[in-house]
Amino acid sequence: MQLLNQPIELSPLADHAMPAFAARVNNRELLAFCAAAHHADRRLVALWGSDERDRDKKSGYALHVAFDLTEGLVCLTLPLPTNNPTFPDLSLVFPCADRMQRAVRDLIGASAEDGDRRPWLRHANWPDEHYPLRRDTPDARFETSNEEYAFVRVEGDGVHEIAVGPIHAGIIEPGHFRFSVMGENVLRLEERLGWKHKGIERRFVGIGLSDGAKLAGRVSGDSTVAYAWAYSQAAEAISGSQPPPRALWLRALLLELERVANHLGDLGYLGNDVAMAFGLMQFMRLKEDLIRLNGRVFGHRLLMDRIIPGGVAVDLDAEGAQAIIDQCHKLEGEVRRLKKIYDEHAGLQDRFLTTGRITPQLAKRLGVIGLAGRASAQRWDQRCNHPCAPYDQLWPMMATEKNGDVAARALVRFTEISESLHLIMRIISDLPPGSIRSELRSAPDQRGFGWIEGWRGDILVALETGADGKIRRCHCHDPSWQNWPALEHAAIDNIVPDFPLINKSFNLSYAGQDL
Repeated sequence: MQLLNQPIELSPLADHAMPAFAARVNNRELLAFCAAAHHADRRLVALWGSDERDRDKKSGYALHVAFDLTEGLVCLTLPLPTNNPTFPDLSLVFPCADRMQRAVRDLIGASAEDGDRRPWLRHANWPDEHYPLRRDTPDARFETSNEEYAFVRVEGDGVHEIAVGPIHAGIIEPGHFRFSVMGENVLRLEERLGWKHKGIERRFVGIGLSDGAKLAGRVSGDSTVAYAWAYSQAAEAISGSQPPPRALWLRALLLELERVANHLGDLGYLGNDVAMAFGLMQFMRLKEDLIRLNGRVFGHRLLMDRIIPGGVAVDLDAEGAQAIIDQCHKLEGEVRRLKKIYDEHAGLQDRFLTTGRITPQLAKRLGVIGLAGRASAQRWDQRCNHPCAPYDQLWPMMATEKNGDVAARALVRFTEISESLHLIMRIISDLPPGSIRSELRSAPDQRGFGWIEGWRGDILVALETGADGKIRRCHCHDPSWQNWPALEHAAIDNIVPDFPLINKSFNLSYAGQDL
């Protein structure tokens, strides 16, 4: 079939939880498809590379680009030559592709033509010609060294630079922020990330299909449920298996519990960043109550390893179901009262309103997604746009705001907590009977995709098996890839002391995009 009036024959992918299509393209076709997708107000989901030399000596490498279309997920594969592998610079159409392209260069050595050649993940911690995801690259250790990174400089009378991080004052993930300021006003912010690079994509290679879910669930710990579900969808597509209906409903229950817990924590930290310690204490109390309940009912506070390929690892009994329902009723009332306090607190609203604004027009241009995108009127939510089971029966309400500031991002969190609590109670009420796991067997030389709306935004897992049925390549894509560049824009024309508040209102993952 053909989409977007492009002469590319797309093959439907069977056994996927969502409609998915794939095709091989050349440079011209890829650029034309990108332009058509952009013109149709669709978006780029992910971009990654792979070493194909063991399969195709002529086309040594490949670039994979995934798009969100009305019809579903489309993955285009561009073969690249063995010598001097280059591909068109897609950031000219989709700006969010820039850092993904730089990561491809660091990991497999394929570069965007005329694109940004600065390293993104490498940090001078391995030689320039050492590409970790090439199949003939040996495991090696290198001495770490300090990197002279080419930050973009802002010059002029009265302009100063403030360097923040990568080591911060709290126990948080490392990231460097280079501010160019005039007085307290931010003229430019440039981020330097990558300190959380762990070599996860190389670690996937060679492990069993069922075993990969444990690693996927640790890409970004606060989104462990979403990653495990996306990975399991991809593994199930490869095996041609379907989880039992009860397992799918339990997965949705776990995902909404994860969403609520993270939103509660963020609302507390946002209060703390404007000196409202009361808000921090109250929301963290509610979050702690919820994750303690997770531990009691499901055996893990953060719900790690509860979702497995083929189903789920733990069932829900009547006592646990009633405990969750009671907790939801309690949370509903307490969150409603805390929202009223936040809404009526003049000092908090003064700090929240108009701070760190991303207009809907800018959000659309940058490709901002997930919670941050919905706060800027971008209507992207996989649960609504491409619902997998059981969301195709639940049809959750999409929470959107249009102001795109800290206040809007807080409001989206409040609305999503309320909606998720209702979804949790409905899931428990309508939970079908039956088994919670089906048998899963790997298949050689297959590919599968998983696509789930985590609490930050949509998470994509692209999975391939080799001739032995074990994992050949696995790429896990975090929504923070799209949203970190937007944070740079959100800081402009704000004061430096407001940056921690703006940053927390996005609350992006370092580990998720550093891999």
